[in-house]
Amino acid sequence: MDGFHVTIRTSAAPLSGTYSRVWISLIGTLCESPPVKVEHFLLPGSACTVVIKPKEEVGTVVLLRLRLEAHPGFPDLDWHCQDVQVRRSSEDPETQVFPCHKWIRTADGSVELRNEKVCLKRQETLAVLTNHREKDLQHKQQLIKWGTFVEDGPHCIGMTSVTALGPNLSYIRQRPVNNVHYIKSLIERRTSWSSLQEFDTFFLFSGRENTVAKYVQAHWQEDAFFGYQCLNGCNPLHIRQIRSLPPNLSVTSEMLRPFLPEDSTLEQEMERGHVYLLDYEVLDQLPANTINDKHSYLAAPLCLLHYNRQGELKPIAIQLQQAPGPQNPVFLPSDSAPDWLLAKIWVRNSDFQVHQLLSHFLRTHLLGEVCCTATLRQLPEIHPLYQLLMPHIQSSLQINIQARVTLLAAKGVFDKSVACGLEAIPLLLARGTQRLSYSSMCVPDDVRVRGLDALPICYYAQDALRVWDALHRFVAGWIRLYYCNDEDVQHDCELQNWIREIFTEGFLGLSHIGVPQSFQTTAEMSKFVTMVIFSCSALHAAVNFSQLDYNIWIPNCPASMSRPPSQTKGSVSEEDIFSFLPEVSSSCHVLSVLSLLSQPAIDFVPLGHYNEWYFSSGAIVKLVNEVQKELKMIAKDIADRNSRLELPYPYLSPDRIENSVTI
Repeated sequence: MDGFHVTIRTSAAPLSGTYSRVWISLIGTLCESPPVKVEHFLLPGSACTVVIKPKEEVGTVVLLRLRLEAHPGFPDLDWHCQDVQVRRSSEDPETQVFPCHKWIRTADGSVELRNEKVCLKRQETLAVLTNHREKDLQHKQQLIKWGTFVEDGPHCIGMTSVTALGPNLSYIRQRPVNNVHYIKSLIERRTSWSSLQEFDTFFLFSGRENTVAKYVQAHWQEDAFFGYQCLNGCNPLHIRQIRSLPPNLSVTSEMLRPFLPEDSTLEQEMERGHVYLLDYEVLDQLPANTINDKHSYLAAPLCLLHYNRQGELKPIAIQLQQAPGPQNPVFLPSDSAPDWLLAKIWVRNSDFQVHQLLSHFLRTHLLGEVCCTATLRQLPEIHPLYQLLMPHIQSSLQINIQARVTLLAAKGVFDKSVACGLEAIPLLLARGTQRLSYSSMCVPDDVRVRGLDALPICYYAQDALRVWDALHRFVAGWIRLYYCNDEDVQHDCELQNWIREIFTEGFLGLSHIGVPQSFQTTAEMSKFVTMVIFSCSALHAAVNFSQLDYNIWIPNCPASMSRPPSQTKGSVSEEDIFSFLPEVSSSCHVLSVLSLLSQPAIDFVPLGHYNEWYFSSGAIVKLVNEVQKELKMIAKDIADRNSRLELPYPYLSPDRIENSVTI
């Protein structure tokens, strides 16, 4: 035997190489070879081969141990190893591949690679591989611990800086050039907006090229557009159909008769499923922020909407606070124009808080982080679910750490410019967590329960259902490759540890939310995994990339209000309305951040596309091709529909959905 021929391949990216030296050992079924030093420089895109001649028979090579050692006199640079290939001799036609595809640092010590065969723990046939699997997870659990961002909210990764993540869990996002010159030019102006003309002037400079924003500017005062936004704006998650009135909403059938069909009553319209509700009780009694040394104000409105025979959803009653009473009137479309418009603006202001912190941050960002942290701690890299999920969730760690130390920290945009400031954020996130339900995270259940599935003008529901179904078929197909039956799911202890940790750390062990604590069937597992992927890709696209479109016309969605909610009717004039809106500086601070968040990355990976090496071989390729074909058809259908709409809904077109939360 002329010895094992071991080829070490460095990834091709320009910065993948290192001056350091590699030590390599073969771990076989019989013994481990002593480490051998590789004398070659590890250049980007290079492959160097060493011959290892162990003194003893090692048996079948099952693991490779690599260690990077700094070269004296040279910089200690990280190395991106693509893989290591092993042949038993120069004539051996069979090559064993040990994939790496990650950065290795001298500080990491020994790194062990195993071959490319994905398997469940029960399928391991060698004790040495079972031990490696267990030790690898123990090591990760020591490095990656749970932390707390807010009490009674989902737990997060216990790291406060991106550098602590290391090179394999962080990334550089290629940002588009983002022109916020005209927005930032007013960021120091601490005065109120003086008139509608001033908003028009600002919009001419900052929003005139945005076709959706131009539509918003033209139609923001219309009741039909107000209703449209509840279904297809940047927060389509809050509105729900009702069959009976909430007891704390002071309306009567008689009061609402003028806004309903002549031959019908409120009770009949509710029975037909034509009445909807926005209820912001989650904001009730929250402390409002102090912005530019002035108090801001929060409401907790109830807004009743009616789907009429013209196919429009219109608001028909707004009560600004939860507790009914003489100082909490119900505003109606028949009230004075300023009263009715201001009541709608209060609803939009409340929606901004719920959208940003619950629909967006809690349901997409924090969910992704919980699932990523649990995946790193409980699933080895060789586990099939690890490989399926990581492309969709890995980036959430970096994004959320950055959000917590900037946007959500002292002197960040919430502290300086949003009604829910640093005092209210933890309270709102805790309340939002308590009010979560698993059914509301699963699109088919959610749109059915909220009565949106059969609503012709709810494009969010239509598109979300199709994308969910495509993802669900893909996930179920993936799971079938590795789990023959429900018993395989029940006996996968790593999988069960993973879902239990998500339940306890992410959902705080709250059984009323309905998130599974264990998986008994492949169907349960498929549904949950689809929910995670949908939330971190499609849902994030719907609630994130729509933000600037609907917010750049400031009166449509103010982040704060400068005066308290009206307690009587007839007390405001048209000119008074502008004194309620946020000041120029805080408006522009919010818009500059939303402008940044609303831009897709230059190098973004569309939904269903994968750069990871393991998606390019075997039965997985067929699954990926099928889901890509289906998503392409959905995108075409959405484009066809949008071409016929006055205001298109593009946010859930699969070619515009990022594969993960990267901003």
